[in-house]
Amino acid sequence: MHDRRIDGETQIFGNAGALFMTAMTWYDHKTESIWSQPWGRAIVGDLKGVQLKLLPSQITTWSSWKAERPETLVMINDVENLRFRQGFSEDFVIGLIIDGQSNAYYYRDASAAVVINDWIGDVPIVLWAADNNFHAYIRKVGDQILNFRIENGRFVDQESGTIWDITLGLALEGTFVGEALLPVPGSSSYDWAWRDFYPQAIFYEP
Repeated sequence: MHDRRIDGETQIFGNAGALFMTAMTWYDHKTESIWSQPWGRAIVGDLKGVQLKLLPSQITTWSSWKAERPETLVMINDVENLRFRQGFSEDFVIGLIIDGQSNAYYYRDASAAVVINDWIGDVPIVLWAADNNFHAYIRKVGDQILNFRIENGRFVDQESGTIWDITLGLALEGTFVGEALLPVPGSSSYDWAWRDFYPQAIFYEP
């Protein structure tokens, strides 16, 4: 998922109907440049080389999403044929990107650990995964790097014992109450596709 603004102007995109490296391509209505969907980058046309900003996104189950955001509405065409993903397949990874550097985590490994304190380059991050859901944040408040764990069913940092809302990245109780962690941009993908588009990615090993 990408921010579709270029130099402050909101663009309209459509499906270009062709594949690039076995992945979807877009075209923008203004210049008809062709874009790589995984990169969010124009690969052909007047805007070639322009990069859209990657936004945090995730694949999850409807039940998990609805539980966290009960006010959500869904656009559907046929109720009888409505289907939602039931979880991550074995070869799906959570891909996270910061400043062009990428880490990938097999969902099966991340959910087994529940909480992973890691680094993307020199940026400290935390990844939480459970119940076909995940959230990733920069684990830093001010100049202090935090290490997170699950304690009595709560998401806490071990430095202060502050209790955090994993869905929003907000500190609820404790030293850092009111502080917010910055989300890490990324998405979910088949492992082979992530390797194709991010060949320098580091794959997490438990």
